[in-house]
Amino acid sequence: MYEHHKKPLLPVKRFVGRLLNNLLIAFILIALALLIGILGYHFVCGLAWIDSLLNASMILAGMGPVDIIQTNAGKLFASFYAVFSGVAFLSIIAVILAPVVHRFLHKFHLRDGDENDTKK
Repeated sequence: MYEHHKKPLLPVKRFVGRLLNNLLIAFILIALALLIGILGYHFVCGLAWIDSLLNASMILAGMGPVDIIQTNAGKLFASFYAVFSGVAFLSIIAVILAPVVHRFLHKFHLRDGDENDTKK
């Protein structure tokens, strides 16, 4: 039924290359998300650079804030950054896992197609 869609599984070398490419994309996304947090904590919340890095890292990793934010603007930033970080974390995990899940589903589909061919 789907004969024209049956492509062979990607060779391992190309799969590893695709996986490394996605890891690079994930690293860039983490760096950008961290940079947003560092800048926000420094300029909006008034924290020192090192404290901004610590707070942004802890929020992005899902650990929670370190410093108590004093201003309303800082509290708003910290709230939005926390929500952003949750979405960013899930998206980055999806970018990392996409090639693995795609390969698994492709392999499963190829194997399923072979079983259907033998029933004809």
